[in-house]
Amino acid sequence: MSLFVYFLASILGSAMFLSNRGTVGGFFLAGRKMVWWPVSSYYMGCVCMCVCVCVCVCVVTMPEYLKKRFGGRRIQMYLSVLSLLLYIFTKISADMFSGAIFIQMAMGLNLYLAIIILLAVTGLYTITGGLAAVIYTDTLQTIIMLVGSFILTGFAFAKVGGYEAFMEKYMNAIPGNTSYGNINIDPKCYTPRADSFHIFRDPITGDLPWPGLTFGLSILALWYWCTDQVIVQRCLSAKNMSHVKAGCVMCGYLKLLPMFVMVMPGMISRILYTDTVACVVPSECEKYCGTKVGCSNVAYPKMVVDLMPNGLRGLMLSVMLASLMSSLTSIFNSASTLFTMDIYTKIRSRATERELMLAGRLFILALIGISIAWIPVVQSAQSGQLFDYIQSITSYLGPPIAAVFLLAIFCKRVNEEVSTG
Repeated sequence: MSLFVYFLASILGSAMFLSNRGTVGGFFLAGRKMVWWPVSSYYMGCVCMCVCVCVCVCVVTMPEYLKKRFGGRRIQMYLSVLSLLLYIFTKISADMFSGAIFIQMAMGLNLYLAIIILLAVTGLYTITGGLAAVIYTDTLQTIIMLVGSFILTGFAFAKVGGYEAFMEKYMNAIPGNTSYGNINIDPKCYTPRADSFHIFRDPITGDLPWPGLTFGLSILALWYWCTDQVIVQRCLSAKNMSHVKAGCVMCGYLKLLPMFVMVMPGMISRILYTDTVACVVPSECEKYCGTKVGCSNVAYPKMVVDLMPNGLRGLMLSVMLASLMSSLTSIFNSASTLFTMDIYTKIRSRATERELMLAGRLFILALIGISIAWIPVVQSAQSGQLFDYIQSITSYLGPPIAAVFLLAIFCKRVNEEVSTG
């Protein structure tokens, strides 16, 4: 019942913000009238400000900025197509898969039926309402996420016995079954690392060495938080630069919270459900979560379903769906913007606004279909670790994009060779 009420509220809430949805500026940029607090509802990160200062008042998409900066269309088209591929193979597929896992555990539904339910609601208010509906609905969802996540974190720490007990018990959270037939699995595969509570890990033996964390992820962060259309589009919709800056600063503070409301509860889940979350025997993992490559992806939803009291479980179901829907709707709208403004307008240079709106909405439907087809790959890639799967792809493609934008901003002599033929 709680889920039904939440879905209904999302659809009705989006219907309140349908103004100017028939124009390009209204549908894709919310009429450029957004104030700082709804702009901040998506975790942009305040470093995004440095790029937004340069481009947010003059473009609709980030590839359009590169066209204006370098004087040609090839880089613009390349970045648009590359961004769309990244959205399909990483963001949308991974979000849909993780959302389906949660709905499947909570309601006992088939994986793909859960995906269809999730997409039916997100697609409905994204296609009909445009960016304004997405932003305001996400603002409501952010509030729900924060409240529910703090409640779950409190229950989790109470269940495990406090922070000191949490640190001690996590290091001893070893699954009971560690043999695969006549083979004993290497303890490294299931024993918590000695540096599990260290943010900066050894540069040689660490699974996330501190030089890579500091310098490597900084490059990826520059691409993602500063130049990715999904993130920056919120800034592009702001009414003026003051609201852009305020929204980015607010996001910087919000970005401090995931360590406490996501990472630590996930670690507590391993303590409470060690045999499930930390399973290493393929047959055992398949029994617990339907996949042979590991069950760490179910750590958070399992704790929600099993730990929360009946009265609060519905709230947390809504919280999880709010998080996933917030991400999906932002990606759908931004991908539609890239396709319509950077690709479709090159194919149909004289297209009317009505035609552009129709093309953008139809592209969202096509995007959903392609993403669903890619989910089995996501399910088996990188040993079932969604975060590792996403990073393995973006680590190859993100740095070149970051380099191009850095050259565009700081090196005036760099431009694109323009064909005269």
